[in-house]
Amino acid sequence: MRYLQTVLLRRLCATRAQSSMKPEEQGSPTATSCPICPVESVEALRLAEQCLHMGKVIALPTDTVYGLACDANNEEAIQHMYDIKGRDEHKPVAICVNNIAALRRFGQASHLSDELLTRLLPGPLTIVIERTPQLSNRFLNPSTSKIGIRIPDFKFIRDLCSKWHEQPLALTSANRSSAPSSLQVSEFQTLWPHLGAVFNAGRIGLTEERRLASTVIDLATPRHYKIVRAGVALKETLRVLHDFGYTANS
Repeated sequence: MRYLQTVLLRRLCATRAQSSMKPEEQGSPTATSCPICPVESVEALRLAEQCLHMGKVIALPTDTVYGLACDANNEEAIQHMYDIKGRDEHKPVAICVNNIAALRRFGQASHLSDELLTRLLPGPLTIVIERTPQLSNRFLNPSTSKIGIRIPDFKFIRDLCSKWHEQPLALTSANRSSAPSSLQVSEFQTLWPHLGAVFNAGRIGLTEERRLASTVIDLATPRHYKIVRAGVALKETLRVLHDFGYTANS
């Protein structure tokens, strides 16, 4: 029954999406065999959740660039995500959660105050801390005990995280490894045939700066930070950290 529901949802979303997409976004018949579902569709969250249940990788908008997401504790799904990106399996991916309580469940954040986290999140920031045993996937960042955690300031992905049994989504940018990040779904069209579904919010950035993606800061050491990637929110992030007395790791 779940499989039949998924097929019907995919067909409905694909039909609605194709009628609303601009000509340059529609692509070839082969590319569009993957359903392209508008995020505002009433079926979108249900389709996304069902794709995750089936171990599929999906593409969806964040508050910076389009991302690829899957169940972070599904071993086959993580391996498939790496294959789609053509990415070295030892290069870390982040996880996405919907609130600070979930961040604390999957990352060791007792040294980070609620006040600090509330100032920093949600937003275009990835916080790197030690992971907890709640992240049980042996293929998720096997070369490090740390995990990058995001709470994007974008309703669709946070609603999906909330709906997905309070479990984390593995999250990485929707592009082949070393290729530019994507601000609209047509820019990663070559990946569509490998995805369970694509959730379209149109162009999600008006400037090329958005392609820099989220700022990544390592906060695993109390009262210290290390810049992993400058991203789009470095200036504001450092201002907040300095307000709380944090200093850069040497």
